[in-house]
Amino acid sequence: MKKKLILISVFLIISTSIFALNQKDGVYFAQEDKFPDSGWKYNVTLVVKNGKITSVSWNGSNINAGDPKIVVSRDGRYGMEAKGGAMAPWWKQAQAVEKQLIKSQDISSITLSDKEGHTDAVSGASIHVAPFVNLVKAALAAGPIGYGPYKDGVYKAEEAAFGHGYKYFVEVTVTSGYIVAVHWDAYAEDGGTNKAQRSKDGEYGMQKNGGSLAPWWEEARIVEDKVLNSQSVGQPDAISGATIGLDPFYTLLTKALTKAKR
Repeated sequence: MKKKLILISVFLIISTSIFALNQKDGVYFAQEDKFPDSGWKYNVTLVVKNGKITSVSWNGSNINAGDPKIVVSRDGRYGMEAKGGAMAPWWKQAQAVEKQLIKSQDISSITLSDKEGHTDAVSGASIHVAPFVNLVKAALAAGPIGYGPYKDGVYKAEEAAFGHGYKYFVEVTVTSGYIVAVHWDAYAEDGGTNKAQRSKDGEYGMQKNGGSLAPWWEEARIVEDKVLNSQSVGQPDAISGATIGLDPFYTLLTKALTKAKR
């Protein structure tokens, strides 16, 4: 049976009335459909055995791929405490929310206390929990889909040599077997900033010189989103909104995920 990956809007709210005990056994997974301004997009994985939630993992992926949020937070690279005065690292607060769901078996127990999506119902958690609540509801409503086809981790592939001043690379983040982040960019042969940054700074000039629809970095983002939404690594004939060549991206994407298959 073909799996359907669950993607939800950050602002999606689903009625709690359908979430009771005795869920169907299996692995549930959902991720947000877009990266917010923070650059971190959340996902949730739940395991149900004998009708009860036995495992919960709340994680996040970065718009530039690389390590997932749990790893970044545990390594001290997220800096939420230092920058925002948080009571504990993000991963510890997320763990407290996960434990609350397993204990209560009811997502409605994690009630939201304000419009910003915080909660007073979980001891040790002051983080924004609305994304977690929404993802759990969406995943349980959709039913179990199992783990995805890849091994969890960060995978990267790059071209062997520079061409026309750049060398492309693709980095992919996999969580619970699904592609949760893809980053396509290129190193500059002169040692300066990468292609995406130069495009954002107006230094690449693809639109002016080549008549493209949008700056290179924006079209690259469209290509990345295509993979995230479809979970397909097969190269299409064309992608709406992208006029850039697709061959380098899909060649490197396939290469990066070669060793990731289960």
